Amino acid sequence: MSQEQVFADWKAREARAEAMVPLIGRLYRDRNVETSVFGRLVHKRSVTDILKAHRFARNMMEDQEELSVHDTYPVLEAVDKLGVANAHVDVGKLVIKFRHEGNGDLEAFLKNELSDVIGAPEREPTDVVLYGFGRIGRLLARLLIERTGGGQSLRLRAIVVRKGNADNDLEKRASLLRRDSVHGSFKGTIQVDHENQALIANGNVIKVIFADAPDTIDYTDYGISNALVVDNTGKWRDADGLSLHLRANGVSRVLLTAPGKGVKNIVMGVNHGDITDDDRILSAASCTTNAIVPVLKMLNDRFGVVNGHVETVHSYTNDQNLIDNYHKGDRRGRAAGLNMVITETGAAKAVAKALPELEGKLTGNAIRVPTPNVSMAILNLNLDKATTKDELNDFLRNAALFSDLQKQIDYSNSPEAVSTDFVGSRAAGVVDGLATIVDGNRCVLYVWYDNEFGYSCQVFRMMQAMAHCTLPAFPPKEI
Repeated sequence: MSQEQVFADWKAREARAEAMVPLIGRLYRDRNVETSVFGRLVHKRSVTDILKAHRFARNMMEDQEELSVHDTYPVLEAVDKLGVANAHVDVGKLVIKFRHEGNGDLEAFLKNELSDVIGAPEREPTDVVLYGFGRIGRLLARLLIERTGGGQSLRLRAIVVRKGNADNDLEKRASLLRRDSVHGSFKGTIQVDHENQALIANGNVIKVIFADAPDTIDYTDYGISNALVVDNTGKWRDADGLSLHLRANGVSRVLLTAPGKGVKNIVMGVNHGDITDDDRILSAASCTTNAIVPVLKMLNDRFGVVNGHVETVHSYTNDQNLIDNYHKGDRRGRAAGLNMVITETGAAKAVAKALPELEGKLTGNAIRVPTPNVSMAILNLNLDKATTKDELNDFLRNAALFSDLQKQIDYSNSPEAVSTDFVGSRAAGVVDGLATIVDGNRCVLYVWYDNEFGYSCQVFRMMQAMAHCTLPAFPPKEI
């Protein structure tokens, strides 16, 4: 095509994406319908983001089947017309499935595919309390506010923190939510309501409760009941300590954002089926465990894992010192911004809590490095079945697009990718396909992961599962 034709094509696609924005927004606000393109969320996204999501699908699919906004827009129109509600609709997958299985009648095809959620009734929202407002707490707040939708799912009602020494404590909490050196500015508006001791973020009224202990709070005084409390402090790791939350009026269940002792450690996508309504206290395991377990499950199911070693190259965290000083842990007292620090990780052993079949098969270690976010897990594995680099990468790329672990596993084939490119990744882990090494039964995989935001997305998915508000995904089956 000529330059003029290329530019005209771009303008036409841009115009169609612009027409999509209010349609996607209305479906989300009024009917609690999340829209994605091959797993890439497009609600509350810019026109360019929508176009990039379509381009991603084309680049990732093996046959590079063209997918355009001109194809997905009619699907959105039909979804709106049919009255679909309370669902996650992947318009990209529906387009491809319609091409392969449809009979030319898009509306009839979608009416059959989406029959279970046409006119679906509303549900009562679940109150959420964030106990602690550090790195993970603030990212969870962003996710909860972003995904409020029609208000029928998870509602952030309060955050609990210790009273600071400053008189402008609320302003400081608001500022930390508003600005983040790693993840950028909050997308929206935040107001401080001094009279009601609350933050108002994109219309969400979030009470700020000052307390020194979980069992001293009566949440019903704030109109909160049957709440899911997410403990981000890491202060209590076992059932006895975490049960302090359950002594507070208005609390129903507790979720720990760290590895737990004596409680179920859940990795969403892998062993979330172990969650029962009788579980009052659960753990979301660690960021590294969440990054590696989905990939290990896929490999073990397909090729079998005999044994292996997991080496984590991990960004420094708040528990390390900025400059050399006393630290109870070995080596972590040395300046985090100046050194690579060898330290231990329990992630390899923790794999068995989600994948019992791998118990005793993995060793692990960690190196903390002078970057503030995004880490890498290097999986050095011996497999039951011999394979090739192409076969292994094709398998994992397909998993990132079509498998039940699509939300957990992503795939990169960029020759220029570096750690900062994965800031904001919503996947638990991203396989770097170009770095894969295979020699018969032995393979080495490199898995990037945003140890803050990617992990927070896994925690959010677990909150949805605990509250029974995970939206059913369509199409429900692999293409």
